[in-house]
Amino acid sequence: MNEEQVIADTRAWVDKAVIGLNLCPFAKQVQVKGQVRYVVSQATKVEDLLYELANELNRLVDTPPDETDTTLLIHPQVLTDFLDYNDFLEAADALVADIGLEGVLQVASFHPQYQFEGTAPDDITNYSNRSPYPTLHLLREESIDRAVAAFPEAESIFEANMDTLEKLGIEGWQKLGLKP
Repeated sequence: MNEEQVIADTRAWVDKAVIGLNLCPFAKQVQVKGQVRYVVSQATKVEDLLYELANELNRLVDTPPDETDTTLLIHPQVLTDFLDYNDFLEAADALVADIGLEGVLQVASFHPQYQFEGTAPDDITNYSNRSPYPTLHLLREESIDRAVAAFPEAESIFEANMDTLEKLGIEGWQKLGLKP
């Protein structure tokens, strides 16, 4: 797996989908400022990924936000099956608590096969959380709080994303040059 290509694919997804479609109105500012850390895991086992996740969580909390505000831990060789990945998220949240970072950092989830409960696998609304590779997004709680305070109707983001994606459709997504 070519690490540079994995990062390039992920950056393109952030730029074209996350920012370009405004799926996350808070992403542009940190991307433009270079405050997003992109890390490609070489893990092939869940245990190794948990170890890397712990390291990245600690690194993020020890780094000033103006240097790195958020981290994308991309792991293309492990948890490629969405159901396994989804099960892993409990372990990721438990790790955050175990290392004393609950309420400080949180982990958001993105996966090429992401599927919301109650949707069909090919439902376009799943694409709001579909990334080129399995990815754990490490976020600072204080950054989320600031962003939500600056965006008075943050709860409307999810509905707006669903509307955007439904209007775009699978064909529109493909025109962005992104993997379905």
